[in-house]
Amino acid sequence: MSATSATGHTSIPPLEPEQEDQEESETHMSILWYAGQLAITYYDTADCTVYFMPEIPDNEELKLLQTVIGELNPQCIVTSAKQDQNIAKFLTNLTATAGDKDTGKPEIVLFPNVDFGLEVSKQRILSRQFPFIPSHMTATEKILYLSSIIPFESPLMIRTLGGLLKFLDRRRVGVELEDSSIAVPILAFKKFVLTDTVNMDQDTYNVLQIFKSDIHPSVYKMSSGLKEGFSLYGILNRCRLKWGEKLLRMWLTRPTRNLTELNKRLDVINFFLMAQNHETVLTLQNCLKNIKNVPLILKRMTLSNTKVSDWQALYKTAYNAVCLRDTCRSLPNNIELFQTISRVFTDDLHYIANLISKVVDFEGSISENRFTIRPNIDASIDEKKRKLMGLSDFLTEVAQQELEALDNDIPSCCVIYMPLIGFLLSIPRLPDMVDKSDFKIEGLDFMFLSDDKLHYKSARTKELDSLLGDLHCEIRDQETLVMHQLQTKILEKSEVLNSVIEYTAHLDVLLALAAMARENAYCRPRFTHRQGFHIKDGRHPLMELCAKTFVANPVNSGETTRRIKIITGPNSSGKSVYLKQVGLIVFMALIGSYVPAVEAEIGLIDGIYTRIHSRESVSVGLSTFMIDLNQIAKAVNNATERSLVLIDEFGKGTNTLDGLALLAAVLRYWLRQGTQCPQVFVSTNFHSLMQLDLLPDTPLLEYLTMETHQDGDELVFFYQIKQGMSTVSHAANIAALAGMPAKIVERGMEVSELIRNGKAIKRLDDPLKGDRMEKCKSVVEKFLCLDLDDPHVDLEEFMSKEMPSVASVL
Repeated sequence: MSATSATGHTSIPPLEPEQEDQEESETHMSILWYAGQLAITYYDTADCTVYFMPEIPDNEELKLLQTVIGELNPQCIVTSAKQDQNIAKFLTNLTATAGDKDTGKPEIVLFPNVDFGLEVSKQRILSRQFPFIPSHMTATEKILYLSSIIPFESPLMIRTLGGLLKFLDRRRVGVELEDSSIAVPILAFKKFVLTDTVNMDQDTYNVLQIFKSDIHPSVYKMSSGLKEGFSLYGILNRCRLKWGEKLLRMWLTRPTRNLTELNKRLDVINFFLMAQNHETVLTLQNCLKNIKNVPLILKRMTLSNTKVSDWQALYKTAYNAVCLRDTCRSLPNNIELFQTISRVFTDDLHYIANLISKVVDFEGSISENRFTIRPNIDASIDEKKRKLMGLSDFLTEVAQQELEALDNDIPSCCVIYMPLIGFLLSIPRLPDMVDKSDFKIEGLDFMFLSDDKLHYKSARTKELDSLLGDLHCEIRDQETLVMHQLQTKILEKSEVLNSVIEYTAHLDVLLALAAMARENAYCRPRFTHRQGFHIKDGRHPLMELCAKTFVANPVNSGETTRRIKIITGPNSSGKSVYLKQVGLIVFMALIGSYVPAVEAEIGLIDGIYTRIHSRESVSVGLSTFMIDLNQIAKAVNNATERSLVLIDEFGKGTNTLDGLALLAAVLRYWLRQGTQCPQVFVSTNFHSLMQLDLLPDTPLLEYLTMETHQDGDELVFFYQIKQGMSTVSHAANIAALAGMPAKIVERGMEVSELIRNGKAIKRLDDPLKGDRMEKCKSVVEKFLCLDLDDPHVDLEEFMSKEMPSVASVL
């Protein structure tokens, strides 16, 4: 059945482009940690939704809480003043390291513990009026309804929710300027979970360039925010909806090892990539274009601040959501997303679309710039509108009668109607009417002068006021009442509208990932419960878009062999790109995306750890090498046999021998773990690591190098990885390519050769160095011939005589 026949589609004027991001989104969080259990609730002003996470175990280091805070970046964190020492210390460190407000420092708000009481919180929840709950429900029915949404069997979570509601009411978030009787709008409750999330810290996100913020190029927006730079999120984001962009960002911040969920996403992308489904894809994309910012509209409804464009947008959303549902019902039943949309996009959408189309007069609303209703909705309003429409001819007759009763000097008059003032007799100003005293006319009450016309109240216009009343205001008031009734009915059906936003966001993201996969020849990754990776002709998703030609490379890491790879090669040969390429392909697979490769088999992963780029070190008060050590320590302490570790040039920030020793020690630590060690990729220029046999000979270890060719003085890079190891760094060639002066390069090669052969380094800049050396040797020999035990030897005399000559030599 077509959507037109389903909803009785009504033609409406074109919808004016709505301004997205009209309001800055804020997140306010409430947390409690007790006896190793963590509960979190938060309110998002973007969609006026409360999200809750039932109790979940979290250790004393509160790593899970740190992950959630890092992802949500809340403006305020509300908690009890009576807290465990661990969380008190955590919150203190959080505000101490977050920096100033511009870097996202959250405000910590402490409420008395009584505000988090279980019974107090339950009462606060049950006594609140939520717009999505039908008004006809009894108190018992309301409790049952809320119990189906909120898990009251999770006491710690209920307590955090009670504290959050207290905070919202006290701060009046989003309704600061509204009347005190208007509560903070809460349009939905949704559950969120972080189970099966792959562990990645901010350093990993930075070095893999998953997100990258740039200063906005517009001079008008430089101070107001940042724009997404060249990043993985930037190239994947083909979303048409704001909520699709938000969901894509959430998937990127929550890579998962839940294979069932990942395969569901991949099944949808696979369907969209089939050539026979191209028309279906276009239909879905066209429908998505008309899904508008429903949460903002519902929020305005709760505040009775709805615009004409909001009714147009809501109608288009409901109508196109029905189109989406009907399309999904014709698609294969084995894809869960299509099944879900067919089920949750209920007939309430028909109800909303039909209700709006029958009630709202879109053309009249646009012309009058306010809400107006169609005929035959309210008989009283229709009658008053008929009177108002017939006023023109009627008032002409009244004006003729008034003119006959006026002085003959008055050439003309008319009767007009003005809202809030009523009916007035309008007379042109005569030449002899100079002062206000001249405006007096017997039997008329002077009101005001406007545009050289005098306005009066006569007995007849007063009679019209009493008979017809203030028609405009009465019609407006009655139509406003109808609008409130319509808003109430729609808010009661808001659950289906929230479902529309949720699942259209999923469609939007998966359509975007499919478009990226189609354009760049990505493949579907296969997941296995075995450990390791097998990637054929893998590519770096960002680098291949920048380079004219990109050389693909394989990745083969087994379960019992080749778990640790040592990659050597000259600088600029592609070692770092290869490391990031491995990390990005695995990461993209863990968000349910196709990956840049010909084939890819990905084993189970529980974390990705990196030491690739050194972070800025001034603000944290640590040396660059200390930060490198911290990153390695995270990998050593947390990586399991299912983790991926990427290390680039570790050890170069300190003494060469110490750096080499540290790198060897870390690798030997993992090798001693046998097949329980993580999957490790290490790039290094410490050739002594292999030349001195610092690592044992084991199947767990594999040596790789980036292929190059020396053509005379020129070094040719093939950017192809192969088995083996490099024993030279070709630093001189790289320096020459970088534009270093030839003399410096030649001298560097000479010094390097002398050090390599254990010979003394000779100075080049002094032609008399031989004579000076002889003089110095002569002084040393004389000093060694002195018998210091002989009392006749005067050492001071010797020094005063010989040392000036030495000083002149040096």
